[in-house]
Amino acid sequence: MKILILKPSSLGDIVQAIPVLRLLRLHYADSEIYWWVDTRFSQILEGDKDLNGVIYFDRYHWASPFYLADVFSIISKLRKKRFDVVIDLQGLIRSGAFGWIVNGDLFVGVDEPREGAIGFYDIIARRPSYYTHAVDWYLETLRILNVPAHFNFDWLPPRKEVIEEIDRKWNLANSKYLLIAPGGRWKTKQWFPQYYVSLVEKLSTEYKGINFVVIGTNDSFETGSQIKELVGERCVNLVGKTTILEMMELIRASKLVVCNDSGPMHIAAAIKKPIVAIFGPTEPRRTGPYGFLQGVIQAPLPCVPCFKRKCKNTKHLECLRLITPEMVVDKIHQLETFGLVTF
Repeated sequence: MKILILKPSSLGDIVQAIPVLRLLRLHYADSEIYWWVDTRFSQILEGDKDLNGVIYFDRYHWASPFYLADVFSIISKLRKKRFDVVIDLQGLIRSGAFGWIVNGDLFVGVDEPREGAIGFYDIIARRPSYYTHAVDWYLETLRILNVPAHFNFDWLPPRKEVIEEIDRKWNLANSKYLLIAPGGRWKTKQWFPQYYVSLVEKLSTEYKGINFVVIGTNDSFETGSQIKELVGERCVNLVGKTTILEMMELIRASKLVVCNDSGPMHIAAAIKKPIVAIFGPTEPRRTGPYGFLQGVIQAPLPCVPCFKRKCKNTKHLECLRLITPEMVVDKIHQLETFGLVTF
């Protein structure tokens, strides 16, 4: 059995799709499984024990006529593999067309309505309901293939060599810390830097023995710098300094993750880390931290969820402004009360 999974982006979506890979490997132990992924996020899959190979997709190269020869070469190699099953978990026109050109014996895809990719599929995996979580929606593709769905697997196994590298770089092995991930793909998902700083100020006063690690891409630079300035040696500011795998292991070693709706949130959920997730325009029942929705904070506004990358509310980003640092502290106290987080 030869299987190709199409899920090029984004980081959080790839993490949510990994159970499909795990269950395919458990059911078809001797199969060859490959994954088509955006080069920006490929690190999360490289070296994975359940994959026979990673097929790289560079969206900027693929859009350029100067790289057509490389694109055709990749397609030619994949067609020669004669896949038994191609599974499209992206559901967009690019992935649908690519999967169709690869020409596997059976093409299964999710019914993402935005771009009409379903026209390429042999069988469509319907989302059971509007509120079905993305993880469960992706697993519908396996039900079509009669592959049992369960969670008796390690979603994101530890990477020992990465853990050792983190200890060598930042000496965090014996540190008890709360991890702050203030980034997000959309501006409308990003809680404000001053709110994160105020939150850390409150937590640093209440929890004297807790340190703070801040991670993220360069769009979180301001937040990381301000938190570092506020609490000094109690903060390790790693904004712009970690790989995806280092970020994953930093999350694993933390006591709690405070974040927006983002890739780090999905990584934390996959490794069953306590989370306080700040939600603005998106729907946590569809794309929240899988299995840990009790950690979500969202403002009860008529416009929520709007799924907009640009806020149209006359009170700009009201959904985020209404979530105060005090509310996050209260949520942490609730998680402590129920034994879901300990410091």
